[in-house]
Amino acid sequence: MKRTLVVGSVAAIVGALLTVAPSPVAAAPVAGVETATSAVAKAGRIIRANPGVVRAASGETHAVRGVKVDTNGAAHVRYARTYKGLRVYAGEFIVHTRADGSLASASVGLNAPLSLSTTPKVDAATAGNAARVHFTGSVTGVDASELLVDASSGVGRLAYETVVRGVAPDGQTPSALHVFTDATSGAVLGSYDEVQHINGTGNTIYAGAVTVDTTLNGAIYSMIDPSHGNGYTCDMFNMTVGPCVIFTDADNVWGNFLQSNRQSAGADAHYGAALTYDYFKFVHGRNGIFGNGAGVPSRVHFGNNYVNAFWDGSQMTYGDGALNQKPLVSIDVAGHEMSHGITQAVAGLIYAGESGGLNEATSDIFGNMVEFYANNPNDPGDYLVGEKIDIFGNGQPLRFMYDPPLDGNSHGCWSTTTQFVDVHYSSGVGNHFFFNLAEGTGVTPYGTSPVCGSAPAVTGIGRAKAEAIWWRALDLYMTPTTRYVLPANPANTSRAYTLTAAADLYGLCSLEYQTVQAAWTAVNVAGNDAICPPNDFSLTISPTSGKVQVGGTIGATVSTAVVSGVAETVTFSASGLPAGSTVTFNPPSVTAGGSSIMRITTTNATPLGTYTVTVTGTAPSTSHSTPYTLVVVNCIGSNDTNVPIPDVGSASSPITITGCPGNASATSVVGVAIIHPRITDVDVYLVAPDGSTYLLFQGILSPVMANLHRRFTVNLSSEVANGTWKLLVRDTVAGASGFIDGWSLVVGP
Repeated sequence: MKRTLVVGSVAAIVGALLTVAPSPVAAAPVAGVETATSAVAKAGRIIRANPGVVRAASGETHAVRGVKVDTNGAAHVRYARTYKGLRVYAGEFIVHTRADGSLASASVGLNAPLSLSTTPKVDAATAGNAARVHFTGSVTGVDASELLVDASSGVGRLAYETVVRGVAPDGQTPSALHVFTDATSGAVLGSYDEVQHINGTGNTIYAGAVTVDTTLNGAIYSMIDPSHGNGYTCDMFNMTVGPCVIFTDADNVWGNFLQSNRQSAGADAHYGAALTYDYFKFVHGRNGIFGNGAGVPSRVHFGNNYVNAFWDGSQMTYGDGALNQKPLVSIDVAGHEMSHGITQAVAGLIYAGESGGLNEATSDIFGNMVEFYANNPNDPGDYLVGEKIDIFGNGQPLRFMYDPPLDGNSHGCWSTTTQFVDVHYSSGVGNHFFFNLAEGTGVTPYGTSPVCGSAPAVTGIGRAKAEAIWWRALDLYMTPTTRYVLPANPANTSRAYTLTAAADLYGLCSLEYQTVQAAWTAVNVAGNDAICPPNDFSLTISPTSGKVQVGGTIGATVSTAVVSGVAETVTFSASGLPAGSTVTFNPPSVTAGGSSIMRITTTNATPLGTYTVTVTGTAPSTSHSTPYTLVVVNCIGSNDTNVPIPDVGSASSPITITGCPGNASATSVVGVAIIHPRITDVDVYLVAPDGSTYLLFQGILSPVMANLHRRFTVNLSSEVANGTWKLLVRDTVAGASGFIDGWSLVVGP
């Protein structure tokens, strides 16, 4: 097949105005040809009015490759580019428009408009010979060389693309090597292979007992999946050439969990292909690899002792591993290989350098997300690549997303050398970023993720949001030449595009947006993106002061509000409490904008007095404090001494309050216990320290009865609380006497 990008894979265009459904968290596309047509028309007007926005040059033509329209009317139109009649390799761009048709932004791989001669100094035959020499395997054929403009470096060069077909040096892997030759000097500029693969071995058949969709024809079942675009699984019989025979069976029970039954590996591959199809359809709205609902073939038992699996642009192929006993058909491997097809069809990331690393990272990311999506107890989700296939024979996986250098080769932190390593190793930067975005740095349930240099720690936003951001960046923004770091065109970077995707989905400077920033910083990928306001909040307390009786509890409401940035978790604490007291907050932490109830509990050992308690709210970005004035008082007194009440006479009993500053309460309480055979004979008064009297009980108004046990609520707010209070009892009728059995007084708080 012919590719349109240098070292990546680009799918054939399925319709000029292709629309697909979005991620569940993304804005859904608006259905209908009219909407797609309108979006293309708006983008076309923008290009004509302002060609510089897409680095357009005189003599160019542009063809629509696809269009997506969000529910809010924003649109994304992807174009291929030709220059003076020549195809521009890696010259794609995407125009992003707002709902009103105005330009939002553009994703462009070119650093500047093209300006070059299209007259070659080297002929096609010479280029073909150079390509043949560049091929290191066994050549079976060389396609005609095509003159084109190579824009993979961001600068246009006149070049030839020659596809050399054959077998790789291992003698089994097919190869379709695209070689780019300078049309001026004849020097080889670069190459990429259509066959994208993962090396590895496996020890077992991995998925256990699973359900697979097959087709019944007469009395024979075939491993053709009608539920997933009629994708099929076939047996290569350990050959590298010749027909691949679709598996058939009489009872629709495939394999026996062992490699000795050829159907077993086929069932794993068939199952993995269906899972990957469903994952992209139901999680990201992608209907099959090429967006047209069609399934793809899965070839198993390829080659002899073949420790490899690959995607060749149209199908997956799996070897049986060492000694033909370790098939490479685990869930994440199937997801990885099919994701190469998705990347080919969507963004066409070239398969070399940092762009190739992003291509491989995309397959690792989605291969693992398929594994989580499968929720298969025999192969649970993790962030290890190929952990089931045991490529080294020691139980170690192929790659570790949480700490890529653990494999001995991968880059976990970006450096100026990342672009020069194998794409399976430069993928480590993207893998590490994704893990940090989803799960965070430091110790996690899936492994310990270190930060690069002195980067701050990252708190993850979860897999669902992380995979939605990566998919939207890949689907709508990445170009074939997108890199981690690209000083000549910083907008064409994975950091920039994932930030744009996060802003689309969750808002500019949202928590998700800022976590994307932090996750890239944690892998040493910097960028000139939006400067978000600092995350800040306010802290208030109501009321700001309170009195509590010694041994009692008092409460107040602590409230927070977002001042700037995004709402962070605020955790509460308090200092300055008196001895013998404790504080609780319910809840102990809130998201900024929430509130909590503070309760301070004292004991009988808490000293009386006035205290400034400092209430503090602490968030990851900042902390704030506010004072609360706590007054610990002793406003309760009692006197249990028996005081005789003479017949036609008076008696009084004192209580002295010394620990209750300020005035008494409007709801002060007097508890009275009087023993008297005829309570109608007595009147009861409370006498304040200043001599003021308050009638509590008037006997003449009461029914005839013996004794008085009652609580009286009295408004004493005009009286100073501290001082000696008296209970005064007057017997006004002759004939009986009694006594004050005791009384109590609560004058506050």
